Amino acid sequence: MSTNNPKIKKVLYWFWGIVTTAFILVFLLFFLIARGLLGVMPSFEELENPKNSIATEIISEDGKVLGNFAIENRTFIEYDQLSPYLVNALVATEDVRFYDHSGIDPRGLLRVFVRTVIMGDKGSGGGSTITQQLAKLLFHDPAKNIWERGLQKLNEWVISVKLEKSYTKNEILTMYLNKVGYIYDAYGIKSAAKTFFNTSTDTIKIEEAATLIGMLKNPALFNPVRRKDTTEFRRNVVLNQMRKAQYITDADYDSLKNIPLTLKFNRRDHKEGVAPYLREHLRLTLNAQKPERDNYPSWLQDKFVADSIEWENNPAYGFINKNLKPDGTHYNVYRDGLKIFTTVNYKMQVYAEEAVKEHLSNNLQKAFFREKKGRTRAPFTSKLSEEQYESIINRAIKNSERYRILKKEGLSMDSIMHSFNTPTDMQVFTWEGEKDTVLTPLDSIKHFKFYLRASLFSIDPSNGYVKAYVGGPNFKYFMYDMATQGKRQVGSTIKPLIYTLAMQEGHTPCDLVPNIPQTFVLPDGKTWTPNDDGKNRKGEMVTLKWGLANSNNNISAWVMKQYNPEAVRHMIHELGIKSPMPAVPSLCLGIPDFSLQEMVSAYCTYANKGVHIEPMMVTRIQDRFGNVIAQFTPNKKEVISEQTAYLMLNLLQGVVNQGTAVRLRYTYNFTGQIGGKTGTTQNQSDGWFIGVTPNLVSGVWVGGEDRDIHFDGIHLGQGANMALPIWALYMKNVYEDESIPVTQEDIFEEPINFNLNIDCDGDNKPQNKDSNKEIKYNNGDESEFF
Repeated sequence: MSTNNPKIKKVLYWFWGIVTTAFILVFLLFFLIARGLLGVMPSFEELENPKNSIATEIISEDGKVLGNFAIENRTFIEYDQLSPYLVNALVATEDVRFYDHSGIDPRGLLRVFVRTVIMGDKGSGGGSTITQQLAKLLFHDPAKNIWERGLQKLNEWVISVKLEKSYTKNEILTMYLNKVGYIYDAYGIKSAAKTFFNTSTDTIKIEEAATLIGMLKNPALFNPVRRKDTTEFRRNVVLNQMRKAQYITDADYDSLKNIPLTLKFNRRDHKEGVAPYLREHLRLTLNAQKPERDNYPSWLQDKFVADSIEWENNPAYGFINKNLKPDGTHYNVYRDGLKIFTTVNYKMQVYAEEAVKEHLSNNLQKAFFREKKGRTRAPFTSKLSEEQYESIINRAIKNSERYRILKKEGLSMDSIMHSFNTPTDMQVFTWEGEKDTVLTPLDSIKHFKFYLRASLFSIDPSNGYVKAYVGGPNFKYFMYDMATQGKRQVGSTIKPLIYTLAMQEGHTPCDLVPNIPQTFVLPDGKTWTPNDDGKNRKGEMVTLKWGLANSNNNISAWVMKQYNPEAVRHMIHELGIKSPMPAVPSLCLGIPDFSLQEMVSAYCTYANKGVHIEPMMVTRIQDRFGNVIAQFTPNKKEVISEQTAYLMLNLLQGVVNQGTAVRLRYTYNFTGQIGGKTGTTQNQSDGWFIGVTPNLVSGVWVGGEDRDIHFDGIHLGQGANMALPIWALYMKNVYEDESIPVTQEDIFEEPINFNLNIDCDGDNKPQNKDSNKEIKYNNGDESEFF
């Protein structure tokens, strides 16, 4: 055919004109897209550092992840942490030519055009490469309409090419798997592997990897928790794709497709898991705002002072608001992927939580249920009046979240009370597990008040490192932290702090003092004589060691009387107690309210040779790239002499060897050097025990939510029965674990040139066997209270 034909020339002219114009338009279109004139186009810097919300991890001293802070539960991993099963399943299912293209797969686009667009086959698969999917995840919000989505698609092509130029194939795969979202608050492949199979990405099984990759098509549809059969079918599709891509053999496929889908579902919940009270304490500490007096009501001015001191002296307090990132913005614990390295030992934390649960659930709670059964104002003491009971319950109603919501909605008090008296489906805590039941909200308040609370705090005295931290029996249902936030009357556990002043001023454990009542003349001219219920050795001369071992109030009062109350208060503050207290003679009976953390910290001074160290929970913080952005060191201060500390250790050992804590020898058969002090407050409202060993100081508090919730008798309500067994159960596991450097062979080091005689009460021969009598716990069934 001759090209000289005018008609042919005209056709060719128009043909090439259209092709050239189309080429120019396509070139112009992609040029405009690349310049960001037709939609947001990430810069080179953004491509190099795409923004992601990455969970902050809280890590134990032995490298275990305790939990995280997150808006999206996402933790980044590197390519070498990915099992080949995950990589192969992803490539085989989503982009089989991934290693051959440069971001856009022409064959895939052609297949979509022919089979999907022309032939209408919606099951032919998509044409997006893994790189395009990554571009969409990183830089695009959902499109509002089909035209916006079309423009986004073109943007994705350009971004994909840029990504392929900026990253290796392995890096693109890793970024994609880190970015993808699942269900149940799992973001990224690491979180998904932990959530659905409780495994890691480098040890995951092939059938588990296929399940997770299969879920990416539609996580809600292919939900292994709710749609097991559908998800298993999708898993087998992925396995078949792996077979087609020759990542597995036909025999492998035939075997794997018949394996039942088995989950180890472990949904992330910041209220559950190991060390929830510690994690919440760190979250509040790191995010603390600079204290402003106007933000504190008049009745919280003491807290303003305490918080201000923390802000100035504790670099971890308010860390987020004190420090800036290189770009000048503040760190964000929910988005920035920080790693917070704590002092907590994972095993010791587990032992502590188990000890609290074992004693409360198996012993104390059953006895408490039995004692309160059938009483009209249970679980409160029978001595409580009807008016007092109603006042406490009404206060609990007004402190509840339900009340605040209803009040905010403008409901009248009658309507609110109608709501509180209307039966409702709910889930409640029991020591036999969560239970679905029907209760009125008012009855649920009473139900939860039946449960005794307990806390445990454990510190390495040599450096102040907190090794275990239990703020309550169950964080999900009892969120108030009784280890660091809550303060209760300390009772006789204050007595060693008072004896410390006597030892510092030249007294020794063997000094003889009269066991007689001590009368104080008060500033108003009145007199006060503390009562002592003990019948042993009344009117005799006894040693100070005997006085502390038997928690004798006469002897504590005698010590107090030798010094003015202000000097005693000063000594107590020096030992690490920051809470306010009155400078009055009744300090000797433990009337002030202190936190468990404060008390354990104070006792650490004895084991640390007179040097007080502020408790430390965090050693360092790293950013998402592994750079150390903060390191923390202990805050130390010598407050008493080494000799005074050693004398106090001798006094405390007397409590264990021949005093109120002697059951540690007889019942629990501990043989190592242990000092300690029990404490029981008025009406048995609080039970305490603080135990001191050469390398670990731990304290336990047990009580009710309200002070009027307690055992009626001293037999069950004393600190030696409520708190001491938890300490013993905890230490038993610690001693038996050879990986923990705390043993019964550890000894308290005697100071150089120490020449005092302190073996005055036969303290190496345990006595007072009556204190060792086994407590017989009557069985009590908590189901009776539904």
